[in-house]
Amino acid sequence: MKQLYKGYKWEVLGLLWVAFLLNQADRQVFNVVLPLIKADLNLTDVEIGTIATVFNLVYAALVPLAGYAGDIFSRKWIVTLSIIFWSVATMFTGLGNSMLMLIIMRSVATGGGEAFFGPANYSLLAQYHKKTRSLAMSLHQTSYYIGIILSGYVAGYLGEHYGWRFAFYAFGGIGVIHGIILAFRLKDKKKDTVQIENGERVKFWEGVKIIFRTPTALILTIGFSGLIFVLVGYLTWTPTYLYENFGMTLSNAGFHSMFYTHLFAFIGILFAGKYSDFLAKKKPQARMLVQALGLLVAAPFILLMGNSNTLWLVYIGFAGFGFGRAFFDANTYAVLYDVIPEKYHSSASGIMLMIGFSVGSLSPIILGYLKPIIGLSMGISLLAIVWVLCGVLFLVGYKFYFLKDYNKNQSANLKR
Repeated sequence: MKQLYKGYKWEVLGLLWVAFLLNQADRQVFNVVLPLIKADLNLTDVEIGTIATVFNLVYAALVPLAGYAGDIFSRKWIVTLSIIFWSVATMFTGLGNSMLMLIIMRSVATGGGEAFFGPANYSLLAQYHKKTRSLAMSLHQTSYYIGIILSGYVAGYLGEHYGWRFAFYAFGGIGVIHGIILAFRLKDKKKDTVQIENGERVKFWEGVKIIFRTPTALILTIGFSGLIFVLVGYLTWTPTYLYENFGMTLSNAGFHSMFYTHLFAFIGILFAGKYSDFLAKKKPQARMLVQALGLLVAAPFILLMGNSNTLWLVYIGFAGFGFGRAFFDANTYAVLYDVIPEKYHSSASGIMLMIGFSVGSLSPIILGYLKPIIGLSMGISLLAIVWVLCGVLFLVGYKFYFLKDYNKNQSANLKR
């Protein structure tokens, strides 16, 4: 393989940044144009929630396989083929004319394609960024926020002016183009392409068991599941919440439901990434403390955005919610990789994502069921309880488990 130029690791960050932006933008398109799909195809709230739930279940079912594949095959090609596959499936979603077709093209095909992106994406980025890992991860996470803000407005605008189908065609087409760019520009880091240690190839079940044998990784996975449960419910139903409760247009509801949360998450994660690295140099377990505080600070803002009758208070709720969750986002993979051996990074990521999205997949259908009973305002407000419980669990992990698991992993690395 040709010698890569000195700053290539930052090009890798840029390429994966755009890919992750498209990944999150594509995922949010459905949520933004949801009222139009519901009206056009005569779907109920529970049916809409079911489409979102099946998407996350398919994602959860396949992501462990994706994580294992990322530890033994080319991560460059897994990322590249994944984005092309899900983008084509997104375009075909625009042809959907029934709940069944939406489940096949949106939930199964798109969800399956996206499942293979996450573990290989994070692992490849971590390979290129060792000393700059937290900074790179934090910068990479900003694409999530920008992608959701962008799709929140653009998908709503396209849906209002050209129909909900055109939104899927547009976002899918852009994804295919970037997939072709990745095929030419993205490179594997050769020395880490095949993860072999002591002559043995990575074993799938070892990657599964290591999560459950490492208390910190297990606590992180439970907390991550709580995070995803709240985020999936918020992303799925908040545009509809503003559209129905405050009489907004679709484009305005799509934009305002995402803008304040993700703008302040963008600001928060830049601060959190740098601050967490500084604290971790002196006290490695500080990352879990930062995550716990992020969830606990964000919880009251969930109540505010769900219980307010005036828009400016709802927007403050969105902003505080986003800023607090950024402190969790900035440290998720850094904490996992601190306590898990490097050869299992992709596999462990896959297991964490599987469990997280399995739990998170229940949120849209639960809120869809509760919507006609207690309303979206109360349903959204109840999500705060989940983050309070997870925040307390992380305080336990910070106090009793992280340092022990961290030192054990560092000792194992020195032996190798």
